[in-house]
Amino acid sequence: MPRALEPQQAPSFFVRGPSPLARLVLFSALSLALIATDSRLHYLTELRQGLIALMHPLQVVANAPFNLYHSTAEYLTTHTTLVENNRQLSQQALTDGAKLQRLNELEVENEHLRSLLGASQVITQPARLAEILHMGRDPFSQKMVVNLGSRQNIEPGQAVMDGEGVIGQVTRVYPFSSEVTLITNKELSIPVQIERNGLRAIAFGAGVDNVLDLPYLPVNVDIQEGDRLITSGIDGVYPVGLAVAEVIKIERNPDSTFATITSQPLAGVKNHRQVLLISIPKIEPALGTVINKADSTAGDNDAKPAPKENSPTPSAGQNANR
Repeated sequence: MPRALEPQQAPSFFVRGPSPLARLVLFSALSLALIATDSRLHYLTELRQGLIALMHPLQVVANAPFNLYHSTAEYLTTHTTLVENNRQLSQQALTDGAKLQRLNELEVENEHLRSLLGASQVITQPARLAEILHMGRDPFSQKMVVNLGSRQNIEPGQAVMDGEGVIGQVTRVYPFSSEVTLITNKELSIPVQIERNGLRAIAFGAGVDNVLDLPYLPVNVDIQEGDRLITSGIDGVYPVGLAVAEVIKIERNPDSTFATITSQPLAGVKNHRQVLLISIPKIEPALGTVINKADSTAGDNDAKPAPKENSPTPSAGQNANR
């Protein structure tokens, strides 16, 4: 049996409502009415606040990408700036540290030069300022090289000192440099005397840094730890009274004839770069030698016959006898 025809609804495309213009006018009028009413009665304030509260999470979610981008950009910019500032500050700190170290080095060098100037004014022989080029190639040789040589009238045997005391002696001279043997070298000895009582001795190098030995002194010798050793000047090389070392250890063995005495040099050869080269003193003849030479000269003059004035010649004498 055929199905009864049901009423068909028209498609929504063909359903026509108010025109868009009518809708615009209607909603505009409604908006104006609500605005005017709200401005006078304020009855939509609570509704507006509620809607704002409901919309706040949506606003946060909507602004999240922008806030994330802004925060990331600010973080990266701040991080880059901090890294650059840190690099500049680190470089500045290194530069300032180097300048400070150089300043400290210059202050120490200036103080050392002042001490050398004071030492050069104390000694009577002429002295020249030299700079240490390097230590000896053999670390056990106890030698060093300075920048003055034969072209600067440096001679073997000149004493070398700094502001604290004796360092060594020039042992080999080249045209533009000289080799200095330190007083700690085993092959070098220096005549000294105890500053406290004037007792004389010979100090020998021990072959190691900062050690001098005083052998051949009896067990009962008058010497104490802390005594200063100065040059005695009897060798004619080192001026009298230069500081050499300080006694640091004394061993007195009753079974031994001699005491074992160890001293430490006062000069800081490895702490500074400048030293003084003292000229070799000119040995003047002793007064007795000068007197003897004068007497011998006078004796020679007396032994010679004095010339006779107005004496006749032999031929004249013979004529007179005739």
